[in-house]
Amino acid sequence: MNLDPALLEILVCPQCRATLAVDEQASELVCSACALAYPVRRDIPVMLVDEARSLR
Repeated sequence: MNLDPALLEILVCPQCRATLAVDEQASELVCSACALAYPVRRDIPVMLVDEARSLR
C-alpha cells in the first residue's frame, strides 16, 4: 500500500469523523471509534460507508 502521508493526515472516517489507522497487511484504513475498516484498492482509499467492513 502506497498512500501519500499528507493524504493520511486529512482523511477521517466518513461516518463519525474520527481519525483512521493504517492496516498495511489488510490494505485497509481502520476507524476504531465506529469499528469500520475501509478498503484501499490500487493505492486508492475507498471512503464509502457502504464499502466498509464491520470489525464487530
